[in-house]
Amino acid sequence: MAIVGPTATGKSALGIALARRLDGEIVACDSTAVYRGFDIGTDKVPPAEKQGVPHHLVDVADPTEEYSAARYARDASTVVRDITARGKQPILVGGTGLYYRALTRGFFPGPGRDRALRARLERIADRRGSERLHRMLGRFDTTAAARIQSRDRKRLIRAIEVYLVTGRPLTSHFADTTSPLPEYDVAAFALMIPPESTAERVATRVAAQFDQGLLGEIRMLLLAGVPPTAHPFTGLVYRQALEHLNGVRDEAATRELIVRENRKYSRRQLIWFRKEPNLQWIHAAGERPETLEEVVRALTAVEIRRDASDS
Repeated sequence: MAIVGPTATGKSALGIALARRLDGEIVACDSTAVYRGFDIGTDKVPPAEKQGVPHHLVDVADPTEEYSAARYARDASTVVRDITARGKQPILVGGTGLYYRALTRGFFPGPGRDRALRARLERIADRRGSERLHRMLGRFDTTAAARIQSRDRKRLIRAIEVYLVTGRPLTSHFADTTSPLPEYDVAAFALMIPPESTAERVATRVAAQFDQGLLGEIRMLLLAGVPPTAHPFTGLVYRQALEHLNGVRDEAATRELIVRENRKYSRRQLIWFRKEPNLQWIHAAGERPETLEEVVRALTAVEIRRDASDS
């Protein structure tokens, strides 16, 4: 089963509650939680709050590694099968839509890197900004352009590269993919809360991240030799906080910016998951007891329908 949805909806709390109820284990679906050392800004569940529930695919990559959706699909499918083999319930929990899609519907690995082409695209971005690449992508792949942020140079370059090398947009390749877990039927639930609740929760979370030592964590990572160009430093929270440490803006302005960017990210996640098939939407926060009961009732109904169809 899977618990997905936008940020700050209580997915982690619901996942742990379900794991305790169903004798399950968590399989994280988070593109930043895979990196070791990046803890506060990724909101990893502290050990004391896991309530004894195993969490997989957290802290599995060094900050300088390239951890892709294709790699996640391979790793997660192996973990899911292992959990099932031990008689436990695998519970996918997270908000990275691409990872969820790669595991449940498959992922197109794409052609090998074209270094000369990438170098040309890098020069375009250096001269005219990543926004120029974003406009370029929008000419032939509007779906990818809507999904990829205009400043995400790495993913923009890859999407353009795939099109120029294969002659087909990246998103058109997705239709040809198959799930790495074809033998599994995934009961998937998506959480949604009102925008005003998201705003309050995000503001509270950002304040807590700074109070817990976000800036100190970044300083320690840099002192440990993690380069500021490492991929997890380009993500939400860390990118803005690193800019603050480099003197781009003061702390108050940085906190406000992270809150705004989190709210934008939440909207993008909502758009993404609304396009995913077979999601059951729950309009409530994950930590509410009634949310747990709603999911359990829905799972029971699914099992009854499956048993009826098999008989």
